[in-house]
Amino acid sequence: MVEVLFYISFVFITILFFFVVTLLLGWRFFMKGMVRKIGKIIMSDSYQENLIELMPGFQHLGIQNTLENSLRAQTGDMLNRPLGSSRYWPHFDSITFLGAQTGPFPTSKETEVNVSVTIGPKTKKPMQLEKPFLISGMGYGVGVNEGVRIAFAQAATETGIAINSGEGGVLPEEVETAEKFILQMSKTEWGKEDEIVKQADMIELKLGQGSSMGMGTKISPDNLTGKAREVMGLEDEQDAIIHEHFFENQQLSDFKELIDDLRKFTGGVPIGAKIGAGGKIETDIDHLLEMGVDFIAVDGGQAGTHSSPPILADDFGIPTLHAVVRAHKHLEKRKVKDKVSLIVSGGLLTPGHFLKVLALGADAVYLGSAILLTVSHHQSLKALPFEPPTQVVWNEGKYSNTFNVKDGATTVKNFLNSSTEEIREALRAMGKTSLNELSTNDLVSYDETTAHYIGIPYTFKTWEGNGEKTKRNNRKRR
Repeated sequence: MVEVLFYISFVFITILFFFVVTLLLGWRFFMKGMVRKIGKIIMSDSYQENLIELMPGFQHLGIQNTLENSLRAQTGDMLNRPLGSSRYWPHFDSITFLGAQTGPFPTSKETEVNVSVTIGPKTKKPMQLEKPFLISGMGYGVGVNEGVRIAFAQAATETGIAINSGEGGVLPEEVETAEKFILQMSKTEWGKEDEIVKQADMIELKLGQGSSMGMGTKISPDNLTGKAREVMGLEDEQDAIIHEHFFENQQLSDFKELIDDLRKFTGGVPIGAKIGAGGKIETDIDHLLEMGVDFIAVDGGQAGTHSSPPILADDFGIPTLHAVVRAHKHLEKRKVKDKVSLIVSGGLLTPGHFLKVLALGADAVYLGSAILLTVSHHQSLKALPFEPPTQVVWNEGKYSNTFNVKDGATTVKNFLNSSTEEIREALRAMGKTSLNELSTNDLVSYDETTAHYIGIPYTFKTWEGNGEKTKRNNRKRR
């Protein structure tokens, strides 16, 4: 029996050896033959039978549209896409900053640049941030897993910024870890307990968001499992429902009363609201001012999410660029810009994006998709190449149980610190020492439409300056 097995093994190894040798020596021959065969088919088959039909087909239909329509055809269910719209939206890339070279002069490296901000400056307990960032609402259970929430809280505390709870369950651990905690009060049955509200340093009523406007959703028990159900107070077979309304037959007066009650209950922390940037943004802002908000968070059309119907993500809302300009102008028109803070989000991915939004009138920036991909960083390799990297961070992701909190917190902290240093360097390059000195006067655009819309110089035209004479530098030479 042993001899038979030895003989079979010998034959197998010999065949394998000759196969490998043939492959190594003859791969060019086989490859050439394959290319000839495929080339002959492509160059001779009729268009209707030819694979190259895919080229004009995909160009006409789009690869993403083709694949998404296939998913619709497969299930018949409403499609839900992660990470927001795939449309091209007018963005910030055509805007650039004015550098200080001959007057004013750049700020020296040794000069400290202040980038701290205050949200709700007229409240009894304003939110003080060391950096102009807030980590956007990515809810536990309905979005990300427990480890990600804890990593966000740790990174926020170590960098002096705030974390938003999102509309999922509120983990006691993240509230304890986060030095500055924003409670996103949404259209849910959970997240409104008195003990949670009491611990909030800021409260945000979520009326809408850029990727899904004011619509809610329903999550089945199969798609929401584990500890999150307990945190959210759900029964075993109960759906998690995010409604479209806060109140039955709701009116603006209901929100005004709610905000007044929350302000008293919390002792005066900033109370505001989040909306998706729509075409009637001025009317929406007027309604929010009528409610008595201390801040307004505007989410542009490029904003991401855990899942949203493509028709809401792609075919509703306005670009973040337009939203921040219109919101800032309207708050100034209403003479409340010094009282009501403006927070902006949606498609903001780089320090350049962040600083441009701040120059256009935002007081702070919500970071969502950029932070989500940052927190996974090298951990995304656990899912790749057969699963998307978000499978490490989603609550129901296949690799969510492998997420390392310490690594996630470190990479988020590094990203926030790195982005802050780039912003400080940019402010120095403009001759400034504080974020408060930044305005639209520091911007130009090489796109004439964008320049006209914002009210900044168009780079093709001759620079006329601002009419101010350059002051002499009387400091002693080194």
